[in-house]
Amino acid sequence: MSVPLSDLPRQLLEELLAMGVDTRKTYDDVAAAVEEDVPGEDVTSEATVPSDASDWADLEVRADGVVAGLAVAELVFRYVVGDAVEVTRHVADGEQVTPGDVVMSVRGPVRSLLTAERTALNYLCHLSGVATTTSSWVRALEGTSAKVRDTRKTTPHLRALEKYAVRCGGGVNHRATLSDQALVKDNHVLAAGGVVSAYLAVRSRYPSLPVQVEVTGLHQLQELLEVGAEQILLDNMSTSQIAEAVSVNAGQALLEASGGLTLARAPEVGETGVDFLAVGALTHSAPVLDIAMDLRAGGVES
Repeated sequence: MSVPLSDLPRQLLEELLAMGVDTRKTYDDVAAAVEEDVPGEDVTSEATVPSDASDWADLEVRADGVVAGLAVAELVFRYVVGDAVEVTRHVADGEQVTPGDVVMSVRGPVRSLLTAERTALNYLCHLSGVATTTSSWVRALEGTSAKVRDTRKTTPHLRALEKYAVRCGGGVNHRATLSDQALVKDNHVLAAGGVVSAYLAVRSRYPSLPVQVEVTGLHQLQELLEVGAEQILLDNMSTSQIAEAVSVNAGQALLEASGGLTLARAPEVGETGVDFLAVGALTHSAPVLDIAMDLRAGGVES
């Protein structure tokens, strides 16, 4: 157990980098997750599985969904099992899957496979759940020009992976950190003395930074349009209010609806002509996609 980062396949590391995640951080997070699960030894596997037993195991989907996180699951197996593991993927991230689909097969020492199983599945099931939830919103918005966008309501230490999973499901990412875009919310507006004052303060301090401002009424929207705001968040507005905001905006700024949104309501909100729907539930409330690992029938090889 505990394969160094430098000994992992270059192709896997390049894939993680292409996903938009920090490979060193992801490796360290996986190592910490494994350590959390196995601070000593896997006592059940040590007691029940012969030390020389080797076999294939299949990761099988048990519900309809969209898969995401296969590279991280592979990283877990390679970290725990080392050079003795063989990994075969049968689908790619972003693909629709149905019950009975095998998304990945792994072969190696059975003890090590079983030790890695839960950590690998924790990542894969959660990220696939985010992708699946996102895909549901994307389907709900079909026929409109609106896109579903995530938020910073993510699991600590998993933001980059969860935002990757949102993309796998067909969604769009909002800012990743408090540093890469300004989002002026109600408390900022109160502190600055108004939406225009807050917007101009950010624009003056950070002239090249994207700025989005939250509004709760059409009068605030109009004030921001008059000073050239380019992104405006419509907070907790009814569908009719959103439609009126779109009319007032007349294509001047990008508009994002936020607050009180549900999957059932998504189509009517999308039909207003708003550009984005901000949905924190993509990451903070996504149910996992049920995926299980099973040793192949016929028993282990020894």
